[in-house]
Amino acid sequence: MKTITINNPFGVENIQTLPSNDPGKPLKGQIRVAIKANSLNFHDLMVVKGLIPTQEGRILLSDGVGVVEEVGEGVSEFVKGDTVVSTFFPNWLNGAPTSAVSDFSHTPGDGIDGMASEYVVRDTSAFTHAPVGWSYVEASTITTSGLTAWRALIKNGRLKAGSTVLVQGTGGVSIAALQLAKGAGAKVIVTSSSDAKLAQVKKLGADGTINYKTHPQWGEQVLAMTGGCGVDYIVEVGGPATMAESLKAIKVGGHISLIGVLSGNEVVLPMMEILSKQVRLESLIVGSRQDQIDYVKALEAINQKPIIDTVFEHTDVTKAFEHLEGGAHFGKVCLSW
Repeated sequence: MKTITINNPFGVENIQTLPSNDPGKPLKGQIRVAIKANSLNFHDLMVVKGLIPTQEGRILLSDGVGVVEEVGEGVSEFVKGDTVVSTFFPNWLNGAPTSAVSDFSHTPGDGIDGMASEYVVRDTSAFTHAPVGWSYVEASTITTSGLTAWRALIKNGRLKAGSTVLVQGTGGVSIAALQLAKGAGAKVIVTSSSDAKLAQVKKLGADGTINYKTHPQWGEQVLAMTGGCGVDYIVEVGGPATMAESLKAIKVGGHISLIGVLSGNEVVLPMMEILSKQVRLESLIVGSRQDQIDYVKALEAINQKPIIDTVFEHTDVTKAFEHLEGGAHFGKVCLSW
């Protein structure tokens, strides 16, 4: 079978598609899955570039969807023919996060071999059912970006209808957050450096848009658009370069989900502004397996399909990562097997 791996020296140019031994039959509590699609995330790009350390020859990608070919002894949750989607933390079944998920040592494509493989054999905790009626490519967007948006706004944020949400950019998490927020009856403001992309989010229901290149002090723009009150929720993906404006834009008592470090790792926080606004700053990394099960049920109920930018054949994985790194995408970049 074929697998997609990264080798030393790390970098997009050193991704390889290589033959590998078939994983064989599932053991007790395991399932064998034929992978049909993957989606790419910024986390995967960081692994590929060596910014998140992993071992040489690691099979890439946390997000994978496939069809169950065989189940091992004692497995009742899945049967042959089920379409399943991978979990980001297969060792985090439910409840609050613990020290067991304080790093990526159990995350596919990072601490363990990932889903960029024709076939995988894993414990049942490595998968959940995919939404009924979704294509393989559509379902491949759930694991990382989709579930992150769900946990930020719904699970942790407890989003209410009539609230106002700000999302930064038009990547996978941001578009999923826009769709979830609109589905929940919220108003949404989107920031981007591209007027063309802002025109696209308007078609998805965005109530307001801001070009942060044209308006670098975009926090003031948000206040003007909300009658001086600010927004109830911010999905913060930028990190150091955007946090100051997010704190301007957030309402007193508002909620900021810290989920990204696109602009770096260290930030200086204005503590008086945080205290005076009584902001709830909450960091998160994806979610538990139960969170994913809940998210899938919600997706089936609201029938809200993800936005796919481009689907590459798995043999063009280098082009896929180059496209992701270039930042021109709107929505998800995916692979098909």
